[in-house]
Amino acid sequence: MSEGLHSIKLPVSIETVWDFVSVIDRWAPLVPGYINHEMIGDGTLLWEFKGDLGLMKKKIKLEVTIVEWNEPDKVTFKLRGLNEKFDGYGYFLAEQYGMSETKMTGCLAIMAKGAKAPIANALLKTYVPQMTIEFSEAIAKNLLLPK
Repeated sequence: MSEGLHSIKLPVSIETVWDFVSVIDRWAPLVPGYINHEMIGDGTLLWEFKGDLGLMKKKIKLEVTIVEWNEPDKVTFKLRGLNEKFDGYGYFLAEQYGMSETKMTGCLAIMAKGAKAPIANALLKTYVPQMTIEFSEAIAKNLLLPK
């Protein structure tokens, strides 16, 4: 399983982080290579993006299911490839430091399956950590935009 983990300290309250990450439409477009997303139920979405794995550039379609909304500090989700054989999971975690600083951590883990799994998993070892950093940084940037 390829895993990315990235933490950022932000000069905002934990409530500000929660207000942002608790609304899927705010952060779904921030994934690198985003094409679109569609809510298909309470806590389930279809997500489409272009994945650039170096040797392979593919349009990826995912089903993302929110497993846990734990206000104000954690959103946990699982994912399943719809056009590619892989599974994974991830989370956003917020930890308050003082009155107006929050440490936000993003985690993403993906494992390919099937005949192409050995090649895909080798490529994912670099891609997933980089994607996690880019995604977490994009969320942080949006949290710091003037309201």
